[in-house]
Amino acid sequence: MRVAYVCADPGVPVFGSKGASVHVTEVLRVLVGLGARVDLFCRRTGGVVPPGLGGVRVHRLPTLITRDAAGRERELLGQAREIEAAVRAAGPFDLVYERYSLWNAATMGWARSAGVPAVLEVNAPLVDEQAEHRTLAHRDEALSVLRAAAMCATVVSCVSQPVADWVRSVAGPAPVLVQPNGVDVDRFRPAPGRGPHPFTVGFVGTLKPWHGVGVLAAAFAQLRHECPEARLLVVGDGPGAPGLRASLEASGCAGSAELTGAVPPSAIPALLRTMDVATAPYPADAGAYFSPLKVYEYLATGLPVIASRTGQLPTVVRDGVDGVLVPPGDAAALARELIRLRRDPGRRRRLGRAARAGVERHHTWRAVVTRTLAAAGVGLDAPVPETV
Repeated sequence: MRVAYVCADPGVPVFGSKGASVHVTEVLRVLVGLGARVDLFCRRTGGVVPPGLGGVRVHRLPTLITRDAAGRERELLGQAREIEAAVRAAGPFDLVYERYSLWNAATMGWARSAGVPAVLEVNAPLVDEQAEHRTLAHRDEALSVLRAAAMCATVVSCVSQPVADWVRSVAGPAPVLVQPNGVDVDRFRPAPGRGPHPFTVGFVGTLKPWHGVGVLAAAFAQLRHECPEARLLVVGDGPGAPGLRASLEASGCAGSAELTGAVPPSAIPALLRTMDVATAPYPADAGAYFSPLKVYEYLATGLPVIASRTGQLPTVVRDGVDGVLVPPGDAAALARELIRLRRDPGRRRRLGRAARAGVERHHTWRAVVTRTLAAAGVGLDAPVPETV
């Protein structure tokens, strides 16, 4: 089977270290692992081709030359037909798999007219995000692009129910599937065994306000009153890093904390295996639509997870089964659960075993992608459509 994978978003370096980059890479790995020949159409690679993807043929999409926001939007809209032409010229293809971006509906339109099954993967309400956090000059046009792309897709794979609701609010009766994120359970595995070590609390992610690392710093300071040897490991970088360092200095915890800064995705599994508990301390206003990759990676590593009871997290972390849910923004509650888990290594092991078993059953990337392909009529057990 030949697959055209399209990522026209200029903000996603497909082989980079962003969460979006990891998502692209993992989907590509599954497609290749299923025996597909994959052509990747993208604006930015952001790094070298990851292991296992050497056979993927990379096509670079047009770059941008306009600087002002409104002009960039017009330029991106105008390039949609160039993207369609590039895919059409590289074909024929049996499947088009596109990561939704703000300004391209032409690929889905071409797939429909050619009779090729097409997956449109929607990971966030990009129109709303762009308007709130950046600049959006042509909102109506952006909504029209989503509507056209969704209505032409064989299936619209949405990362969460709120994202699916948003797509339906724009595109009406689009063929929507809710499909949360997954994890590579071969790369993320529990530690085989560790000798004596300080109790280590961990966090992975971009240090942005909605990740709640300030709450984590306050909770860690409370933990150290009971366990002075406790250690905090924060993997990632971002605009919240200076504030986090200042909070740790003010509480006298800086010497017990390690902030790694940005690391390549390949380094994260080993870092997770040095943790005893992993955290996702999102605030209440973090938004309800996300499906955090890091939580699936925590669970696959066999770590007990303490997460905020907000957004999609209660559907991922089963309170008392493979992790613990706490009120968002509540440092005292987070500290209490850290202390309880520190005191009870047997409970940590039970939660960690259940975490690993749960993701193996339900949340592997292979399961995510094959369920999506099945919804488009090209699953493992479905006949592959004739090449167009």
